[in-house]
Amino acid sequence: MTQHTVTTVWKENMQFVSDNPLGHTVLIDTTKENGGDNCGLSPKAMMLSSLAGCSGLDVVSLLKKMRVEIEDFKIVVTGELTEEHPKYYHTVFVDYHFTGDNLNEEKIEKVVNLSIEKYCGVMEMFRKFATVKTATHFHKK
Repeated sequence: MTQHTVTTVWKENMQFVSDNPLGHTVLIDTTKENGGDNCGLSPKAMMLSSLAGCSGLDVVSLLKKMRVEIEDFKIVVTGELTEEHPKYYHTVFVDYHFTGDNLNEEKIEKVVNLSIEKYCGVMEMFRKFATVKTATHFHKK
């Protein structure tokens, strides 16, 4: 069984520094309204970033394997929180945006669907507590 361990250390005020299994660090903080200094990622925002990063790594890797060229690629993830505590994302929208003059839309859709349905473990985790809605958008340069 594979395990991942992170260590998160309180620095000051509402700031924490958290590492990852590769040794990289990220600053965690909260908004001024919640007592923080707003100088790091919030835990819930990091969850959305993790979802985008996981799927993005899948997509880029698969596009390379399929020799599909793109000029630009971004993922916009929007999460809707519940009103009551503990607040969690009940619905998440994942929008894939591809830009280029000669995009192979069929292959790109196939790659995105492989990430969504088969490879992205973070997306599967989100499905345990939220409705996940996805869309793919193509843009000409």
